[in-house]
Amino acid sequence: MATAIVPGPIAGIDAGDEYAIERHGIWKRFKRHRFALVSGVILVLIVGAAALAPLLHLQDPNAIDSINWKGDPLPPGFAGHLLGTDELGRDLLARLIYGAQISLTVAFSAVLMEVVIGTVLGALAGYYGGVVDYVIMRVTDVFLSIPLLPLLLVLTAIVSATSSKAALGFGVIVIIIGALSWMQVARLVRASFLSLREKEFAEAARALGNNDLRIIFRHLLPNAVAPIIVSATLDVAGVIITESTLSFLGFGIQQPTASWGNMLANSQSNMADAPWVAIFPGLCILVTVLAINYLGDGLRDALDPNMR
Repeated sequence: MATAIVPGPIAGIDAGDEYAIERHGIWKRFKRHRFALVSGVILVLIVGAAALAPLLHLQDPNAIDSINWKGDPLPPGFAGHLLGTDELGRDLLARLIYGAQISLTVAFSAVLMEVVIGTVLGALAGYYGGVVDYVIMRVTDVFLSIPLLPLLLVLTAIVSATSSKAALGFGVIVIIIGALSWMQVARLVRASFLSLREKEFAEAARALGNNDLRIIFRHLLPNAVAPIIVSATLDVAGVIITESTLSFLGFGIQQPTASWGNMLANSQSNMADAPWVAIFPGLCILVTVLAINYLGDGLRDALDPNMR
């Protein structure tokens, strides 16, 4: 039976021990990247807070503090609002945490979609080559020529003109971003498969009578997972920025649903008198994107075979 992942053989060590040694080596290399470790902890806290928001006994993110709010944002620490309120008297901390649910869900969903599409197309192109490779890569080039944000704005205008909706829905945003962001993953997987398909274990799998799909997804794909993970990690940051930009321009997630982008957009009229209304959502975007980028750098160094 051909083996899917073939690390270099180590004399006197069985396969299970060899895998354990390799995993230990990856963790050891990852630990050297201090920023990546700290970023991982930060991301765990952000994702955990967003996932456990209903259990944190936060204030209602859409509730207005009608008792203390007099028309202007309340400052941090006033009347039990740890980070203050927004321009409508809604608790800023609650809206930031619930907004993280939206921003992170859009990012992870879109990246999952792009990874699936890019992996399948890249694997087919790299494994079969020839006409299949040519057609898939030309389609990839066409998609690469499409500017994502302008297309989103055009589609928003079309939706607004043909229905009562003022912006794209949550699901539509995820589908469009995912459907127009798979090209880099496809190229990475194709490059890996062009090399992997000529390896000894791939030839052995063919000799044993495995069909093409089994060879692609059982034997070759596990060896190409490292660049996919790194690319997906970095793309999450890009999708967060895209969603925030779209919401900031008023074409993304709409009120009263909170997202970091529309919180920034709504803070513009109060930035001079209440800067915290813009500072906190901006910091959330900045910290999250930086943490994801550093985590991606750490994963790249840990998974890079040239670092072994």
